[in-house]
Amino acid sequence: MSGAGKPDFFYREAQRLGYVARSAFKLLQIQKQYKLIIPGSSVLDLGCAPGAWLQVACQSLGPIKNGGLVVGIDLKKVKVPAMHCDSRVQTLCADVMKLPKTSVRELSPQKGFSVILSDMCPLVSGIASKDAALSLELGMQALDLAVGEAALANPNNVTQVEESLVGATTSSDVNGVLKRGGHLVIKLLESEDVQDFNRICKPLFRKASLLRPKATRSSSREIYLICQGLQSQART
Repeated sequence: MSGAGKPDFFYREAQRLGYVARSAFKLLQIQKQYKLIIPGSSVLDLGCAPGAWLQVACQSLGPIKNGGLVVGIDLKKVKVPAMHCDSRVQTLCADVMKLPKTSVRELSPQKGFSVILSDMCPLVSGIASKDAALSLELGMQALDLAVGEAALANPNNVTQVEESLVGATTSSDVNGVLKRGGHLVIKLLESEDVQDFNRICKPLFRKASLLRPKATRSSSREIYLICQGLQSQART
């Protein structure tokens, strides 16, 4: 069954394996294909409710002796799931887009994150163009949080996206929280603007590609932008 909200294979597997949501399998596929999270990684999970990606991220760190941490931020208060998580996982109830980048950076002992996951999604209205625009706005904000004014320094930027990023950046806090060589995953809703967004990211990262995970429901327009290896010239 593929209708939204109906139990299907991934829903049943999530229940069987102790994941709090079927969305765990989206990150599991991303991790299997791209191996973004390695032992010792510092991971920031934006829009972390209900916690399935926290579980997969923590699992991907390996045994606790390997170190690393996972910080989840959401507008909702999220309890760290008991299964697949350990003391390296913490959550914060806040609007990450209203937090100064300096405050977000300080959440990691490494003063930044090696992987940023954004599974944020707007409250959908059912109007495709409106929902896609809201999704793109969240994606832009996640990109700005990750790389700061680096995106603005790219001469290939699309004007509309550049203007949005200007609005999201403040002169007193211009540096992103993603470390050099780090990876960024952003969920978007498919639209003609997604390719423009992809073109913005490509010069900033070693590689940028789009993926529609197998666990995505057939009725969903979700697609993930996988950005690998933040280039050193993208940071100040």
